[in-house]
Amino acid sequence: MDTKNKFAIVTGASTGIGYELAKCCAAEGYHLLIVADEAEIYSAAEALRAEGASVDALVADLSTVDGVTLALNYYPNRRVDVLLANAGRGLGHAFLDQDFDDILNVVNTNVTGTLLLVHQVGRQMRANGAGKILITGSIAGLMPGTFQAVYNGTKALLDSFSYALRAELKDSGVTVTCLMPGATDTEFFRRADMLNTKVGASEKQPPSEVAQAGFQAMLDGEADVVTGVGNKLRALMANIMPATLLAEQHRKMAEPGGGVGSVDRGTS
Repeated sequence: MDTKNKFAIVTGASTGIGYELAKCCAAEGYHLLIVADEAEIYSAAEALRAEGASVDALVADLSTVDGVTLALNYYPNRRVDVLLANAGRGLGHAFLDQDFDDILNVVNTNVTGTLLLVHQVGRQMRANGAGKILITGSIAGLMPGTFQAVYNGTKALLDSFSYALRAELKDSGVTVTCLMPGATDTEFFRRADMLNTKVGASEKQPPSEVAQAGFQAMLDGEADVVTGVGNKLRALMANIMPATLLAEQHRKMAEPGGGVGSVDRGTS
């Protein structure tokens, strides 16, 4: 794929999978706009520039219409060739113990902001007859998320939405790929207050591996990619096990206080 003068937007790119996705884009010669809701996005941009990337950075709250609009209007007349919709938030603990403002932030970041961004960029891509969209879902979307109920619910929507949008865009020249990682070694578990859970204390996949697999699947126009052999097995089991049993298994991984001495891998 010729990437000369191509433009990519990567959200949630200050750290973790998003930053590694931005590195993948930079290595292929894309000009980048990287977006996050924290000032660390500027440090990420400097690190990318140090490696020769052409990149602009923007702080924007992608849980809001205004924040998504700010990102879309950064280059109002520039064609977007690749969109990597990675911004997301996690939330641990029992649903009834969570602050509802925190719940809304997770829903609005993971779902509302992502759908608005994909809606606007996807329309442009369809009109141009070309484009690639990568949506960061999760294998968490395949199972009830006991003590992570809202997060898993949002990822279930994104996983399903990705397949549906891909089908709607068949033969349009636009492809949609769903990246479905499991537990990844990022800031996710600290930010979600899940370090004292079994999954929070578990061994995790490096974000560079997750990003590279997702990026390549997007370039190849694949429908989805589940990263890691263990996660592929979990995804397979999630399709055949009863939801009640999956919910109890998730409890063991995500219940607060269960992480002492844990070495098992889990889902995120």
